[in-house]
Amino acid sequence: MRVTVISPESAVFDGEAESVVAPAFDGELGILANHAPLMTVLGSGMLRVKSGGVTRKFQVRGGFLQVIKNSVRVLAEHVQADPGTAK
Repeated sequence: MRVTVISPESAVFDGEAESVVAPAFDGELGILANHAPLMTVLGSGMLRVKSGGVTRKFQVRGGFLQVIKNSVRVLAEHVQADPGTAK
């Protein structure tokens, strides 16, 4: 599935991924390929995107997550890549 992570400054990640785990406002949300359409408000926490066997981590706060037609869009008010993960 296609995953895009966008901050107010730039696109932080744009590529294919096997899974996404996101901090929704009421708990963590796991997304795999062919997930049902969804729109949710993001909370604060670690966004994890597994792509090519590597898990990329981003600290996010606020914003929205949308899943539609095998595409995940994360529009966060604040995004910071975890320095301990691959770029």
